[in-house]
Amino acid sequence: MTYQAPPPYGHQPQQNTGGSGMAITALVLGVLALLTCWTVVGGILLGLIAIILGFIASSRAKQGRAGGRAMAIIGIITGALGLVISVGLIALGASLLNSDTGQNLQDCLQDAGQDETAQAECQREFQEELAN
Repeated sequence: MTYQAPPPYGHQPQQNTGGSGMAITALVLGVLALLTCWTVVGGILLGLIAIILGFIASSRAKQGRAGGRAMAIIGIITGALGLVISVGLIALGASLLNSDTGQNLQDCLQDAGQDETAQAECQREFQEELAN
């Protein structure tokens, strides 16, 4: 039996009893949120989950109950970026569709019906209006 000296006064040894699975999950979901930010599910849903798991994993790592604090923080950052970009793209799309140009496109496509030539003409007019 070997003798181990007690830790210095006021210091407790950190016991890393858990793994860093939650931090890894936050990191992976954050990266996926960033890569798929052009979709609602990818940017918003995965971003929110990455942020939540990242904060939980970071808290556990800070308390010494798990590892991977850096991965958790990176998961929070990438999840937040994916979320912000996705919300921005949705806002941009909604404002574009609700603009006069967007309304003109919707009206034109509705009038065109199933006529592919008329639909292509609507699309061309829409692109010209956006360019101006």
